[in-house]
Amino acid sequence: MTSSDRIEKQVTLKAPVARVWRAIADAREFGRWFGFTLEGDFTPGKSMRGTFTGKVDEAALMEHQKKLGLKPSKLNLGALDASFCTVERIEPERYFSFRWIPFGIDAEADVANEPTTLVEFRLEPVADGTLLTIVESGFDRVPAHRRERAFRMNEGGWAAQAENVRRHVEGG
Repeated sequence: MTSSDRIEKQVTLKAPVARVWRAIADAREFGRWFGFTLEGDFTPGKSMRGTFTGKVDEAALMEHQKKLGLKPSKLNLGALDASFCTVERIEPERYFSFRWIPFGIDAEADVANEPTTLVEFRLEPVADGTLLTIVESGFDRVPAHRRERAFRMNEGGWAAQAENVRRHVEGG
C-alpha cells in the first residue's frame, strides 16, 4: 500500500455515539449531510442508488482540478443519479463500511469495470463526545489514468464531509 492508497480523516463530534451512529447508518440521515437522496435502507450486500441533491458546476470542478495540479476531466453528470455504493459491513454504533467508485462522476471512469475503494466509518466514545474516523482505501487499484485525480478529489471531499457531518450532528 502506498501513501496515496489511503485517505484518513478524523473529527471529534460533540454528540453521543448513538447520535453519530444514526447520522452515519441511517440512509436518510446520511443523505442529508452527504448531499444525496438515497433509496432504501443500508443493508450489508445491498447496492444503494441515489440522486445528488446539490447543483454541480462542471467548470468550477474542472478549475479546481487544475488548481490541484491535475489534468482536469469532464464529468459524467448521469452518475449523479445512479448507483451510489454497495454496503459492506454494519456493526451497530461502532463500524459501517461500503464500496464505491472513487470520484465516480469523472467522465473517464468506467463504471461497469472500475475497481471500487472501501469507505469505512469508525466511531469511538471519547470525553468530548465521539471520535469519528473516516478511511477510504484501495486507490492503488484505480486505473493509472484516474488514480491521482480520484485520490485528490476524494481527499478534499472527505475533509468537507467531515465538516458536514459535524454540523449535522452538532446542529451548528
